[in-house]
Amino acid sequence: MAAVTLLAVQGCAPATPADADTGTSHPHAVSFAQAESVYHSYLTASDAAAVAGDADQALAVVGAAQWAQIKGQYTALASAGTPVPRYRYGTPVFYVPALSGSPEWFVVAAPRQTLANGRLSAPVNTLLLFTRVKTSLPWTLSGSAVLARPLPAVARGDDGYAVDVTTTDPTLVVRPDVVGATQAAVVDQGPASPAAAVTADGPQTTGLYAAQAAQAAAAKSRGLQYSWLLQGAAFPQFELRLVGGGALVLYGMYLNTTTEHPNLVAGSAIPVPAAFSPLLAAPTEVGYHAVYANWTYQFATIDPPASAHGAKIQVIAAQGAPSYGHAY
Repeated sequence: MAAVTLLAVQGCAPATPADADTGTSHPHAVSFAQAESVYHSYLTASDAAAVAGDADQALAVVGAAQWAQIKGQYTALASAGTPVPRYRYGTPVFYVPALSGSPEWFVVAAPRQTLANGRLSAPVNTLLLFTRVKTSLPWTLSGSAVLARPLPAVARGDDGYAVDVTTTDPTLVVRPDVVGATQAAVVDQGPASPAAAVTADGPQTTGLYAAQAAQAAAAKSRGLQYSWLLQGAAFPQFELRLVGGGALVLYGMYLNTTTEHPNLVAGSAIPVPAAFSPLLAAPTEVGYHAVYANWTYQFATIDPPASAHGAKIQVIAAQGAPSYGHAY
């Protein structure tokens, strides 16, 4: 969940002529050197926060979807008296777009391991999105997502900088600014949704729909109603061009769920899911009418070129965590 780290990275991406550039001899708003500095600074600050169990320190270096996830994680762990996990990252690969102004951003791909009880977990390949809205503000980790498949090759210019894509690019199967809405339509409505025609099956599309539908069926068997909605959020969205003409789209969303008595009439107490109990505004909250349990997600999706016959968008990376709970 939280992208806090155990050690500094063990290496950097293969060098390009731009890697040693300080950013003063070319027009790019973000240089490779600056991106590496931001990344290493984040690793140091986030690990120090994890060691101290300091939520304020952890939240100071994250934003957007990552902030909501970290807030929920630290709250839950503090409630349980559980130490904050620490992470070790392997060799990073930097994808720094050739930007000329704000907002500034870049993406890092690196294997991540979790340290628990003195042992490291198997590594999972992770994408980390760093952003700065304007130069007067600090850099933050805005989102991280675990890859479910290898990352496709990202297009780069002759100087090694990645190629960014506009949110309204018309050459793709789905315009980037509606990729999230297209995914959400399948999650909310299932394979019967018209959006399924351009959305690949997978854990974060038809799989997420099936999981939510199963919860709805279980609630119905208890005389309750369960509903869910994968909803857009005001988190920054960015895109990178892929070799071959497609795009990698990075965005965050909310998954809002409600379990309620029909017509919200008061009834027996509805159990609050264990992961959400620490997130209630007060431990005295009881769901006699309804229980709200919401998640915050970060996604990365491949948006193929429109010229590819039968191609569909495919969610290749995701990370979700409980971020809001309420019962009344």
